[in-house]
Amino acid sequence: MSTTRAPRAARSASRPTGRAAHRLALLESMLRVRRFEERCVELYSAARIRGFMHVYIGEEAVAVGVDEALTDEDAVVSTYREHGHALARGVPADAIMAEMFGKATGCSRGRGGSMHLFDAGRRFYGGNAIVAGGLPLAAGLALADRMTGRTRVTCCFFGDGAFAEGEFHETANLAALWRLPVLFVCENNLYAMGTALARHQAQTDLAMRAAAYGMVSWAVDGMDVLAVEEAARRAAEGIRAGTGPHFLEMRTYRFRAHSMYDSDRYRDKAEIERWKERDPVDALVRRMREDEELTDRALADLEHRVSAGIQDAVDAAEQAPEEPVEDLLKYVTSPVEASRP
Repeated sequence: MSTTRAPRAARSASRPTGRAAHRLALLESMLRVRRFEERCVELYSAARIRGFMHVYIGEEAVAVGVDEALTDEDAVVSTYREHGHALARGVPADAIMAEMFGKATGCSRGRGGSMHLFDAGRRFYGGNAIVAGGLPLAAGLALADRMTGRTRVTCCFFGDGAFAEGEFHETANLAALWRLPVLFVCENNLYAMGTALARHQAQTDLAMRAAAYGMVSWAVDGMDVLAVEEAARRAAEGIRAGTGPHFLEMRTYRFRAHSMYDSDRYRDKAEIERWKERDPVDALVRRMREDEELTDRALADLEHRVSAGIQDAVDAAEQAPEEPVEDLLKYVTSPVEASRP
């Protein structure tokens, strides 16, 4: 699998034009996230990946759709459930998988693991293990862009649980007050860890609550990648036009438990099955088939290409070197501080 990401303009130019080709690209991106996550579950169950891990299965349309509205100059700040965000952003699967294995070739040099993916070159400013912890960072990045006159968007992903944290309210207030170029993307999957939304928020219309801070806000079907893309483009255009921050409440659902350690006893199995009927990957496949844009052969070829790429990433991660013991203190302090008496 490639370890480089072409600039977005060149990448777009290299794609076949037309609606069908664009939808096929979206489908490939969502399939890559889905199959990557499924493979991670297998590897975790086999104790080849360790530590905490939170998979994105069911929410693929959000990451993929939002990324279509962003440029390479924009920034992305993520959460601890960030594998899908990183893949959609273009962080190579082999660099992510190596990070999962704790190898030196990982995108965070094997020091971050599942919850702390990072790629400054792609302006992917990381997963963050703290709920709502990325929000102030996003405001800082956006403030820097505004102060230097750069027309860029900082996209910040977070879950519905972030509404219970002060960081969200402080950041939303300052972003609206200072008209910062931030795209707030709330992935409302209805559960903050094991707590249902209605059990921790008196007002469950999160878009309406965000609008109270004076920013443009609306809810989106987070299980429809085309709806997500359309909403994200509209929001990004508004932000670039100088109208201040925008908030998108992506109403989505995770098909698996909160984390690999979660027994998932807080929700009814029938509820999960109902949401699976709206699987974003299957929904796009159905739509493309109805519009005669996708054949069984094309889908099989796509699945084979995606699976082969993920297998390459696993093979590369297994063969990658461990960090030498003598380098364990490297990057703990900056070179300047290390040279001080």
